[in-house]
Amino acid sequence: MEKIFRVCFTSDLHGFLFPTDYRGKEEKELGLFKCANRFGKDGNTLVIDGGDLLQGSPLGTYCHDTLDDPRCFAQVMDRCGYDFVTLGNHDFNYGMDYLGRYLDPLRARCVCQNLVREDGSPPFPFQIHRLENGLRVGVVGLVTDHVMVWERPEHLGGLTVVDPIPAARRALEALRGKADVTLCVYHGGFERDLETGRVLSTSTENVGYRLCQELDFDILLTGHQHLCIPGQELFGTYVVQAPDSGRAFLEITAAVGEAGVRCSSRAVPAGGPCGQDLLRDFAPIQKGVDQWLDVVVGHLDRSLLPGAPLTMAAEGSGLAAFFNQVQLEASGAELSVSSLANDAAGLPQVVRRRDVLTAYPYTNTLAVLRVTGKVLRQAMERTAEYFSLDGAGRLRVSERFLKPKVEHYNYDYYAGVEYVIDPARPEGQRVVSLTRNGAPVAEEQEFTVCLSSYRASGAGGYPWYAGCPVEREINKIGRASCREMTGLILKFFERHPDGVDFDGSAFRVLGKLEIE
Repeated sequence: MEKIFRVCFTSDLHGFLFPTDYRGKEEKELGLFKCANRFGKDGNTLVIDGGDLLQGSPLGTYCHDTLDDPRCFAQVMDRCGYDFVTLGNHDFNYGMDYLGRYLDPLRARCVCQNLVREDGSPPFPFQIHRLENGLRVGVVGLVTDHVMVWERPEHLGGLTVVDPIPAARRALEALRGKADVTLCVYHGGFERDLETGRVLSTSTENVGYRLCQELDFDILLTGHQHLCIPGQELFGTYVVQAPDSGRAFLEITAAVGEAGVRCSSRAVPAGGPCGQDLLRDFAPIQKGVDQWLDVVVGHLDRSLLPGAPLTMAAEGSGLAAFFNQVQLEASGAELSVSSLANDAAGLPQVVRRRDVLTAYPYTNTLAVLRVTGKVLRQAMERTAEYFSLDGAGRLRVSERFLKPKVEHYNYDYYAGVEYVIDPARPEGQRVVSLTRNGAPVAEEQEFTVCLSSYRASGAGGYPWYAGCPVEREINKIGRASCREMTGLILKFFERHPDGVDFDGSAFRVLGKLEIE
């Protein structure tokens, strides 16, 4: 006789607990509270989160920068009935001490098999959970090993994130004969198209496809890519992926019998009324966030409104130009490189803290690199790969910036140079003009360039930066937000109380721009 159990799975909540996107105060159909009201938790249901909880929203920033206290996240996760969590790359952004203050009071068990001590042992090993119906579920957690590329070493507290596949293999072998069902929750996604097997990325950032190819977990829960994969079989493993920010959760129903494990699943959109007890009990922190966000921090000579990503990429973005100006002033570098979030928010003329944090949602610090003209051109050629042309010669976004996940944030805007991109030319030959102060940039010429810590690591398809000398890091000591780009923006406004005027980037993209 088959035994049935359910899994409710979220991932990449990024601090979105309440039903708001923080751009305004109106209620939105997103956030954990809009999902938890539909979990239907019982003794045969596991509630699991795939990581990236502590950072990525104004609430996350407020808890860190103002309260220095992540315990509200533990309290909310416990109230919502979570049994297991794994760690995402952004959960390390504030360091292991801060992460520990979230995990220590958390009743849910943390599993992260490939986060290891010096002796190779994981502080958060796999667990076996016995359900009310007697089923034993072996739960293994993993995080993308690109944490080691992106994260500052001191934030890891002497721990190392190793290759997830060998770590998962060892855990799976240890579960043989001890668990009726094996479940892996991986903060990472898929490097291949799930339907065709076509390679989408050759990096090791996402190895979900290989996990299914090489191992035989019954269920694989994935995240990180902010995609919604409602559920399908892949090499005998049932796979799903949850979207970000609590826009939906995945409900998996599994039947376990002599024939094995049969799964079905659905994406359940966030919606309906939130639990009134949750809203009441956590109202003080939401009130504190709103008051903090509503403080006026500066003024602009004009509003910096976002457009369609392709339009901004082709014609320029006032917001990106502003970010570059902040970076140039903070760093003293000759050049600057910035990018925008996938869903870019603008800045009004009267700027509140709310506007800054929604316009720049990343936890980036800045680095100043010494680069050659050759490296600069290589990086700009990568940026130029953002464009493709349709049959009528109209500009489009290249598929490689849309699959396996949308990556408008990997299109860069450059300040301090003048350049022209021709998408009609072959990749690697599209930057047809590159000058500084009217003079051509030579390969051997050297410049100081200010860019985000993320990009300086080579992430996003820019490996050339990783080998460049680091002149300095714009990273003040302490927990205050001034150590991150958002804090530098706030400091910028303090230095310019009468308003800010600035020039846009000097570049052109050839081709017809017709947004359908």
